[in-house]
Amino acid sequence: MDTGKIAASLSEIERRTLKALDKGKGKSPRDISEEAKLPIDSARRALQWLKEKSLIDLSERKEKSLKLMPAGKSSLRKGLPEKMFVEALAELNGKALMGAVRKKSQLNTPEYHAAMGLAKRNAWISIQKTDKGIELELTGLEKDLLEGKYSLEKALRATEGKESVDEKDKGELLKRGLAEETMNIERTALLNANGETILKQLESVGKRTYNVQGEVPRIFIGKKQPYIQFLNQLRKKLISLGFKEMQERLIVQEFYNFDVLFQPQNHPARSWTDTYQLKQPTFGRLPDKKIVAKVKAAHENGGGTGSRGWEYKWDEKIASRLMPCAHGTTADARQLVEGVDVPGKYFVINRCYRPDVLDATHLVEFNQLDGFVVGEDMNFRHLLGILKEIAIEVGGAEEVKFFPDYYPFTEPSVQLSAKHPQLGWVELAGAGIFRPEMIEPLGIKGRAIAWGLGIDRLAAFKLGISDIRYLFAQDLGWLRDSKMVKVD
Repeated sequence: MDTGKIAASLSEIERRTLKALDKGKGKSPRDISEEAKLPIDSARRALQWLKEKSLIDLSERKEKSLKLMPAGKSSLRKGLPEKMFVEALAELNGKALMGAVRKKSQLNTPEYHAAMGLAKRNAWISIQKTDKGIELELTGLEKDLLEGKYSLEKALRATEGKESVDEKDKGELLKRGLAEETMNIERTALLNANGETILKQLESVGKRTYNVQGEVPRIFIGKKQPYIQFLNQLRKKLISLGFKEMQERLIVQEFYNFDVLFQPQNHPARSWTDTYQLKQPTFGRLPDKKIVAKVKAAHENGGGTGSRGWEYKWDEKIASRLMPCAHGTTADARQLVEGVDVPGKYFVINRCYRPDVLDATHLVEFNQLDGFVVGEDMNFRHLLGILKEIAIEVGGAEEVKFFPDYYPFTEPSVQLSAKHPQLGWVELAGAGIFRPEMIEPLGIKGRAIAWGLGIDRLAAFKLGISDIRYLFAQDLGWLRDSKMVKVD
């Protein structure tokens, strides 16, 4: 045993505790606390450490004792219910009707009946039925009770004074809830041979030494789930730039998911292979009839926008069918129907549902960042600039590309792709300028540039992962090792 090394490693409370111990004489933690001038918890902790280092021996003695409960303390102060009962009857000349005794004793109903039962069992009273009612009378055997010689009363006093109690009386106290049994543990610490050696070494060693190069346990700090943190920061960033957040909805009418967006009711994307439909309930309510009529006219004949529309008979029942939201642009449609400020900027982070094959870049349940900016002077270059800014500044993409694309509700339309280190070129967003057939029937002046961005894929760039399924995984290793993210 390297005594010098052990002595040098002892903490201050261990040293003071060791010095407070005597050879051949055991001491309690409280005695050590007073002698070493340490808080009792510190003394107990130091004793445990010294025991683990085999410098002291700790012994303990367990002893059961009785402790008065609130009911027991009350009975000791006011008297047991049976004594109060007998005393009340004695004050009534030893003979009285039940009602008079009850009133005189001031016991509640349960106490009174229990006290009378005990008095009858101990033959302190006799009970007779008379014309006036039930009459109680003392028998003369109650003398010990009235003179304070009742064994249960003495047991209460003994328990209060921490004295021993007869087993029979102890059982009665416990049964009646007047006392409870507690376990007392008395610990004693004794300096052993190793401790004596170390105690001598303490005189020759300085303060405790520390190994600052030693390994320490890894601590997993509490933090937000990385993807949730990314979404919260993105939301905060957009609001700081003047965007208004639209309300997210999980279940919508096809009217908002398709019809307001000028997507014809016979479009393939509205089939069950490309969207989900709600089984129950099946239909929802449509907005104001004037709005519905304007959307219907836009579909059937262009609605006075100079377009011929889709030239088919639009069905209100199809438009009222309910479905899980298929894309975040649904929120754009609802906001346009409810009204917008011109100029104005709007966004939503919406949970979307769409049948797909699960892989590293596709999910059937995913998030979309949708937004639009409406104003008199909006043009296509503004749109490209916003998309590039989001991909590079928010997602951390290094290379982006734009491709021509088609959407029923935008013209012209564009696709944004970014280069991922592992996945190569990944589609991030679809965007464009809302068509006149969509916004003019709703009375909106000017142009609106809009985008729907796969925020899950954008987060994959920011968080440095190659599979968006990891964003929703329960992999503790990834959750613990992932770095804190910051949206610039």
